[in-house]
Amino acid sequence: MLRPGGQRLRGLLLRSCPRRGSPGRPHSVCGREGEEKPPSSAETQWKDRAETVIIGGGCVGVSLAYHLAKAGMKDVVLLEKSELTAGSTWHAAGLTTYFHPGINLKKIHYDSIKLYEKLEEETGQVVGFHQPGSIRLATTPVRVDEFKYQMTRTGWHATEQYIIEPEKIQEMFPLLNMNKVLAGLYNPGDGHIDPYSLTMALAAGARKYGALLKYPAPVTSLKARSDGTWDVETPQGSMRANRIVNAAGFWAREVGKMIGLEHPLIPVQHQYVVTSTIPEVKALKRELPVLRDLEGSYYLRQERDGLLFGPYESQEKMKVQDSWVTNGVPPGFGKELFESDLDRIMEHIEAAMEMVPVLKKADIINVVNGPITYSPDILPMVGPHQGVRNYWVAIGFGYGIIHAGGVGKYLSDWILHGEPPFDLIELDPNRYGKWTTTQYTEAKARESYGFNNIVGYPKEERFAGRPTQRVSGLYQRLESKCSMGFHAGWEQPHWFYKLGQDTQYRPSFRRTNWFEPVGSEYKQVMQRVGVTDLSPFGKFNIKGQDSIRLLDHLFANVIPKVGFTNISHMLTPKGRVYAELTVSHQSPGEFLLITGSGSELHDLRWIEEEAVKGGYDVEIKNITDELGVLGVAGPQARKVLQKLTSEDLSDDVFKFLQTKSLKVSNIPVTAIRISYTGELGWELYHRREDSVALYDAIMNAGQEEEIDNFGTYAMNALRLEKAFRAWGSEMNCDTNPLEAGLEYFVKLNKPADFIGKQALKQIKAKGLKRRLVCLTLATDDVDPEGNESIWYNGKVVGNTTSGSYSYSIQKSLAFAYVPVELSEVGQQVEVELLGKNYPAVVIQQPLVLTEPTRNRLQKKGGKDKT
Repeated sequence: MLRPGGQRLRGLLLRSCPRRGSPGRPHSVCGREGEEKPPSSAETQWKDRAETVIIGGGCVGVSLAYHLAKAGMKDVVLLEKSELTAGSTWHAAGLTTYFHPGINLKKIHYDSIKLYEKLEEETGQVVGFHQPGSIRLATTPVRVDEFKYQMTRTGWHATEQYIIEPEKIQEMFPLLNMNKVLAGLYNPGDGHIDPYSLTMALAAGARKYGALLKYPAPVTSLKARSDGTWDVETPQGSMRANRIVNAAGFWAREVGKMIGLEHPLIPVQHQYVVTSTIPEVKALKRELPVLRDLEGSYYLRQERDGLLFGPYESQEKMKVQDSWVTNGVPPGFGKELFESDLDRIMEHIEAAMEMVPVLKKADIINVVNGPITYSPDILPMVGPHQGVRNYWVAIGFGYGIIHAGGVGKYLSDWILHGEPPFDLIELDPNRYGKWTTTQYTEAKARESYGFNNIVGYPKEERFAGRPTQRVSGLYQRLESKCSMGFHAGWEQPHWFYKLGQDTQYRPSFRRTNWFEPVGSEYKQVMQRVGVTDLSPFGKFNIKGQDSIRLLDHLFANVIPKVGFTNISHMLTPKGRVYAELTVSHQSPGEFLLITGSGSELHDLRWIEEEAVKGGYDVEIKNITDELGVLGVAGPQARKVLQKLTSEDLSDDVFKFLQTKSLKVSNIPVTAIRISYTGELGWELYHRREDSVALYDAIMNAGQEEEIDNFGTYAMNALRLEKAFRAWGSEMNCDTNPLEAGLEYFVKLNKPADFIGKQALKQIKAKGLKRRLVCLTLATDDVDPEGNESIWYNGKVVGNTTSGSYSYSIQKSLAFAYVPVELSEVGQQVEVELLGKNYPAVVIQQPLVLTEPTRNRLQKKGGKDKT
């Protein structure tokens, strides 16, 4: 049936509506209201100097201007090319939620919502904030497991979250077809906000506190000066800035190109539809909660007396705006929309009509199809950029409305205080590098968009765009023997399979097909000898007349003597752990620094910045891609390697934590006697092109010792038993080294005034409130992963940081932060896993002594301990 001016589409009527935004500011795509009333001075004011110049007048950029100005920064200037909210902000659906699977991104969401709740009162501007709550629907058993998994990570956060039964769901959302609904994940306080009004309120607040918002003022040129400042050119004039922040939304790539950076961003077409009045909705006495049907892959909320529905299509059906990737954003594009394409989202519409039957009789009055900018992993890029001084980014927001308030505060705090207020390395713009090609970015953005609502498993792997150019020399040799993981562009073996074993990637919330193979690899290293590919490590060479002075300033540990290695930590000014590296003093004044794959440019940026700030005469070179690394570990490691070198590897001659240049099978290597497994072992640094020859030589030499491969899963189990902390888990910018049990590596009495020294002295004087402990727990078929809640006497008192199965005692093992009074050995607590609390006990750490410690005890007549 057709109606005048409309089209019936499988139960939904599409009335004719404008396909592109009207000239000027259109009324909200959903008929919302919100008028901007800038002061008359906004058009005439100009500044020649600014402390911070923010490029982009969407909700994120305006939020940062608001927060910086409110915190007291003078000379904050925002430059917008056309008008505020142009780009992705004005047409956003405006959803707000406390939920996020990422631990610290929950804090961003929390800060955003708490700001939005008080913004209208503070600024006098209506923001149109609705908080009816939200419900995520579980219609399969694995979704129920996922909700339980998320609930284990909720108790130690400020956000409210509950699993609710079908009866409660129907009570809250009476229009649902409950046939398939098993459970719901409910967040009170969730809802939606009018993006236009929100941005105008933030703008009013920014002006109130002294920021200048200038538009239209497109940035035409950015020129870096030798003193670290920037010349910012616009048609209105030029401005000198101490720092610039790229918050330009889908224009961010163009801004980056001005300074020679290729930001990995892809514009995606996201559609949502708005219905006319639905009698059943109009008859409701209270607003419906926002609904997210995860299997149907859509969100649905009330819009006045109708409904607003937005799907995420599969990666095969979704549409990337390829012409923008190739040719750039059309110069005049601002508040326009793309042509709608309802056929593309038809299966989601049908799923929604099945779940919410009143949709079948609804008329569509508006279809919005606008650009949203995606990064490869769907997370934004937030913070200072490596390799460019005083250039910050806040770009790649797939969910800009809920992130805007919290990210504005987060960045403002970081800029003003010189360190991030909490750890958010998952948003670090430096997680990408030269290996991030346009082809990779598009493949991953497609995957990320299409996977918006897939089940979020622990140890998740996503395979689009892989492998990149960043494969180690061993990739082709090993790929058919193992399950590879993705680490900062690298492929690295997670676990190896044998003939007849299940080789598929089978993620699960419980023990799965890699459990037994990882156990075999564990025994291989503990009883014989194993080889692992460690090429993804970040590797830096530092030398020069001030190298020792620089490292003494950067690191809390002493500088190792020539020929030796130690583990050192870079701390923030407030005494938190910014990074952990191994430092090898190779020759007088020349050092090899090693960090984890995910920390490569994160750590390099910090080192480079401190070198420039202090005027140190040093040369810093990133040699990550030049060197391959093989780890050889286990009681037979010395015997195998000794066959291949004339260098004496005996314990008295090649001591633990020594480093030497030598030849293995005539291949030059830098050998460091260290192993993250805690067993006898060496890390062999060599030219990447020599990896296959070195690997083959070692494997051939070890036949008699039954040598074999092992991956990172086994290494994790081994390091946990030895109580080795991991950066990003047991320590990061949320923790100080004293509570993390790193006192041995922190030399408060060393002469150098290293970063964080004074703060750490104050922390020590005040005393600790919590400590890192080691727990054992008896579970059934589930093991801790990290970030689970710790319970004591019916209350959440802490959280795990990482965990694994201990193959030595056949129980689960976890690190956890608990109050000091609960940190004594023998203390009993509970760990929440998949909706069940398991009894746990604090143990003396380490569970298994390291090989050097066992040797030392043996020489002193002590006993080996396991």
